[in-house]
Amino acid sequence: MNSQDNAVILEGFLDEETLPGTRDDVARFRIHLAADEDRVDEAVLPCVVHNPVLAVSVLTERKRGDLLRVTGHLRLPQTPDGAIWLEVHTIDVLHPTLLTDPTDEEVTPFVERYASYVTLYEPDGLTHVWHESGEQVGVTDDPSEISDLIHAYEHPTASGETGGLT
Repeated sequence: MNSQDNAVILEGFLDEETLPGTRDDVARFRIHLAADEDRVDEAVLPCVVHNPVLAVSVLTERKRGDLLRVTGHLRLPQTPDGAIWLEVHTIDVLHPTLLTDPTDEEVTPFVERYASYVTLYEPDGLTHVWHESGEQVGVTDDPSEISDLIHAYEHPTASGETGGLT
C-alpha cells in the first residue's frame, strides 16, 4: 500500500509559532484552514511532522502566516478526550507571509488571517489590513470596521478607487 493512499491534502496558513516535539526529528504546528471568507467555515488543525528534514524546515524556516499545502494522514481521536490531528508527510509553501518579524520583543503585534486577508493589530490600537497580494487594504482604529475595509477593497467605487477607511 502506497503511503500516499488515502492522504489528505489541505491548504491553510501557519497559525502560530512551530514547536519542537518530544524528539529532535519531530515538529508540531497548527494550520488555519479557511475555505472562504466566511469565518464559520474556518478551522484550526494540529499537525505533527516526524520527518527530520521537514521538522527542521518547519522549525527554522516557516513563519506564522505562511500559506502552506500539507499532505498527510488524518488521525482521529481514540478516546473521547483525544484530539484530531494531521500526521504531515509533505509541506509545500504556496505563499510566504508578507509580514516581517517584529523588532521589539516586548511589544508584539497580534496577527490574524481572514482567508486571503492579513490583519495586524498594533498595541497602539491601530489595525492594518492587507490583501495576500501585498496590497494594503486600509488602516482603522476600530476593529469592527475590518469587514467594511475588506468590502470596500473588493467593491471599488465607480471612480476606480478602493473605498478603504485609511
